[in-house]
Amino acid sequence: MKYTEFEIISQYFQRNQKKDCNEIKGIGDDSALIKIPRNNVLAISTDTLVECTHFLRNISPQDLAYKTVAVNLSDLAAMGAVPKWTTLSITMPKSDSLWLEKFSTSFFNILNKYNVRLIGGDTNCGPLSITLSVFGLLKKNNALLRSNAKIGDLIYVTGTLGESAAGLFVLKRKLLIKNLNIRNYLIKKHLNPIPRVLEGIALGKIANSAIDISDGLISDLGHILNNSQCGANINLNKIPISKILTNYFKSKHYLDWALNIGEDYELCFTISKKNIKKLNLMKKNFLINFTCIGHVTPIEQGFNLFYNKKKIIFKKKGFNHFN
Repeated sequence: MKYTEFEIISQYFQRNQKKDCNEIKGIGDDSALIKIPRNNVLAISTDTLVECTHFLRNISPQDLAYKTVAVNLSDLAAMGAVPKWTTLSITMPKSDSLWLEKFSTSFFNILNKYNVRLIGGDTNCGPLSITLSVFGLLKKNNALLRSNAKIGDLIYVTGTLGESAAGLFVLKRKLLIKNLNIRNYLIKKHLNPIPRVLEGIALGKIANSAIDISDGLISDLGHILNNSQCGANINLNKIPISKILTNYFKSKHYLDWALNIGEDYELCFTISKKNIKKLNLMKKNFLINFTCIGHVTPIEQGFNLFYNKKKIIFKKKGFNHFN
């Protein structure tokens, strides 16, 4: 069945969600109207996902909807913001009712999980691409900025790295894994990353700076160091790698995936040594690890990687949209 633009919005994206006291007007007018609570600031992030650039052509609508929301919430998590609202702009080649039903159901499932309300957007006809803008709240002067790392800070990473890249290579048939459970696990890590929202909110109270790992650890940590005008020493032996990767692959492969490929959507953050006790207390409330991988140094000492206590030469790569 074919729908007009407004029929698509009405049929699939104008659903009842839990009300928010700060929302004056949501879907149904030319603009949404939001009231910002006193002593709060609004965090805003926008990402566009394009077919064959950010997701494979044969991705299911359920996985596409999930990943669209998850990667955007990850940006808010990196700022320490509480996610509140989103707008969705979707361009698709045709109004496929079955595709739209699966996409919208998955879309609202993850929105509701994180108490996020859809407040507007747009639909268009063309090559498949999705643009999501997310809006979150945080207390004034409490944002985790890339520019706030301090010399002497310890550098931490949440979770494990490299599994998403392995999952991508499995999907692209560049990696053959016979064990079906492991194969499915790695694919899920790529298609269904977990945004570290609660962790980001908690870190906002004790960490100095943060970024989500979307383009690879080296590239993303590099953004913190560049913005903060600092250097760093990183111990590659401390990079958190799951036993699945260490048992099945060589270190040169899984370290490359962790350092350069990205799409793990874990958080990399820096924290003062005086707050480590608070961090250790906080970790007890979460089911993931927080791993110290190095420390921040003066800028003149540069960005250095060490493996088995030996300094190694590396080229900063990371994902590049125009390469």
